Amino acid sequence: MSGEPGFRTLVREFAREVVGPRAAAIDREHRFPRDVIDEAARAGLLGILVPAVYGGMGLDHRCFAACIEELAAACASTAVIVDVHGSVATEPILRFGSEEQRRAWLPRLARGEVLGAFALTEPGSGSDAAGLRTTARRRGSEWVLTGTKVFVTNVGEAGLYIVFARTGEVPGARGVSAFLVPADRPGLRVGQIFAKMGLHGSPTGELVLEEVRVPAANLLHAPGRGFEVAMRCLDSGRIGISAQGLGIARAALGEALDRARAQGDGGRETAVALADLAARLEAGRGLVECAARRCSADLPFTREASMAKLFCTDLAMEAASTALEVMGEAGEEQGFGRHFRDAKALQIYEGTNQVQRVVIARQLLRPAAAIPASGAPGGAAGRSG
Repeated sequence: MSGEPGFRTLVREFAREVVGPRAAAIDREHRFPRDVIDEAARAGLLGILVPAVYGGMGLDHRCFAACIEELAAACASTAVIVDVHGSVATEPILRFGSEEQRRAWLPRLARGEVLGAFALTEPGSGSDAAGLRTTARRRGSEWVLTGTKVFVTNVGEAGLYIVFARTGEVPGARGVSAFLVPADRPGLRVGQIFAKMGLHGSPTGELVLEEVRVPAANLLHAPGRGFEVAMRCLDSGRIGISAQGLGIARAALGEALDRARAQGDGGRETAVALADLAARLEAGRGLVECAARRCSADLPFTREASMAKLFCTDLAMEAASTALEVMGEAGEEQGFGRHFRDAKALQIYEGTNQVQRVVIARQLLRPAAAIPASGAPGGAAGRSG
């Protein structure tokens, strides 16, 4: 997966020089890496997908995936912060926002002046996102939002939340709308910050909305079309999650192989144990490349994104586990425990891997479904929602 010539190399150097040296401390201290994110913003990495007219780099999803892989290989916490900001928090405005909304928010997001977050999940509606209960009532020239969101990445650090709420009595997906909610609105507050097994530098927690008022102009897309916004952006967001999986798997394998090389002939057994995982890492890159290319070309890519997410995040977990076993008691000291703990979350967020299997099955069972040749643009995979 190459992206723009030289772009991956530039991000790899940034990850090696800026991100990697801080990774262990970020994990150990459970610290949001504000200094790293500020430097990433100065390097343009918070606006990769934002067109130049709005102050971004104007690159495609292949470049975005390459960036996330390189960051994840150095520090998965940093990667998920940048990923959520650049995909599910910025793309909804880029794809569905009015020109006024784009000009108001995209330059600030691209510069890193404002960090973005995506608030969809609720305590009673995890994988069933259409069952959310947060409400938005129209009051004159404003919308008033009330409810609680959970598992919000970048919570407490974000300056803008994409919030999904029910705007009518229509049940299910058709009653959901999306809103741009600045973090400084009265009535919006951060609830519990969750203790997590991994990704310690990335805050995840509750967002509580108590009669939060936003202007009518902050409605994103049209009333009742919020589920379309969520599903389309989750589809493309899964490309970034897949790239996170590639980065963690690559880091774990690379460090284990370094150990094998240092052991000389005694390391051959270790290398053989990792050979299948190395082959699957290359296969995973092909899946991410296919999904990213189709997304950038505005072709249907739901199936491809789910396949990439399923394959690459399972691979990350297996690679981290295998590498930790190979390293033995030295593994935790050398950071392999961090890879293991960070990898697990990837199988859960932005649609659990069980959900990905359901999505793929639905796509395959459509009457006109076809399995395209590797990398081919054909097939009938449609978008969710």
